[in-house]
Amino acid sequence: MNLSLTPLTRALQSAYAAAGGGARRLVGARRMLLTLGVAAAGAWMLVQHPLLDSIPAGDIAVRTNQLSGDVAVLGEGSAWKLPAVHAMRHFSLRDRVVRPDGGRKATGPSPFQSVEGLSIGVDLAVRYAIDPTKVAQIARKLPENLDGDVVEPAMQAVTYKTFARYTVREIFSSKRVEIQQTIESELRAKLAADGIVLKSVQIGQVDLPADYRRGMDRLLSEELETEKMRYTLELKEKQVKQTELEALAEKARRETQAQAAANEQVIAARAQEEAMRHVLPFKQKQIEQRQLEAEAAKVARIKQAEASAQSRRIEAEGEAESRQKLADAEVYRLDRVGRVNTEQMAREGALLSRHPLLIQKTVADKLSDKVQVIIAPPGTDGRFIASGLIGKLPEGQEPAAVAATAEAGGQ
Repeated sequence: MNLSLTPLTRALQSAYAAAGGGARRLVGARRMLLTLGVAAAGAWMLVQHPLLDSIPAGDIAVRTNQLSGDVAVLGEGSAWKLPAVHAMRHFSLRDRVVRPDGGRKATGPSPFQSVEGLSIGVDLAVRYAIDPTKVAQIARKLPENLDGDVVEPAMQAVTYKTFARYTVREIFSSKRVEIQQTIESELRAKLAADGIVLKSVQIGQVDLPADYRRGMDRLLSEELETEKMRYTLELKEKQVKQTELEALAEKARRETQAQAAANEQVIAARAQEEAMRHVLPFKQKQIEQRQLEAEAAKVARIKQAEASAQSRRIEAEGEAESRQKLADAEVYRLDRVGRVNTEQMAREGALLSRHPLLIQKTVADKLSDKVQVIIAPPGTDGRFIASGLIGKLPEGQEPAAVAATAEAGGQ
């Protein structure tokens, strides 16, 4: 019995174990899907409602706890914001400028009205800023759009009332500054109650009605014509006065010039008289000086002529004496040269008597620079052509040998 039940028991146990494993896997898959769903929902909540809020530079934020009602003012940086718990509202601390479009044109949808009931357009600019000390009050009481829901209504209430107290001419020109100051003082008090600080109110271009502008143009033209006529009359009057003054000035100038010319002539005559009184003695002295200079020149020319004649006489005497000395010197030179030549000839004759071959040497020396070889016919007796000058040759010496000797001596 036990043996037959054992396989069945084992089969049942195996089937139960397989069924239990599938159930556990199913439960694990459900848990994973649930976890992923929760994570996705949390990620979506973080994306839509981040926990950190960034406050840029120049801004301020008010964080309100919706559960307890506590309010916290936060500066630039990062701040915690819990979803469904905290509400954040940002405000800019920079100056803002509001320019309402409705009242800019006289034909616009909501133009301003003057005291005459005329429609006019005024370009207004309101510059304001938020008071940092009243940011919490602004966040609790004022709407999100401060420009359109707070500043513009207050500005329209003040400006429409103010412009209605003045005429178009006063708004356009004479009372512009007064109107600007009035609007600024009333609007500053009204905005200060809401925590808004008014910086300035600027009034720009004023758009006038077309009929009024045409009438003003005509009035301005008439005023300009009247002003022009007044200035023209004043100019003519000034020109008449200027002409009178110029005539008086010309008269005075001519009288002054005539008086000055007369005084100049009197002074010139006196000066000429005074000059003549000094010039006449000077002229007399010049004449005397020229006479003395002529006499001095005459004496100088006489002295110069005498000196010239004396110098010529001295030069002639010197020339004659010099020529005489030259003649004596020439005579002495000739006498001396003759004596020297005589003595020299005596010495040469004695020398030639002792040495007859010197004649041949002398002849060869004289002819050596002109002739290299001398060819001469022998004499009738067969002797050398110059044998008469050198004497009798020794016996046995041929004329050819004498010529060769002469040539060798010349070379």
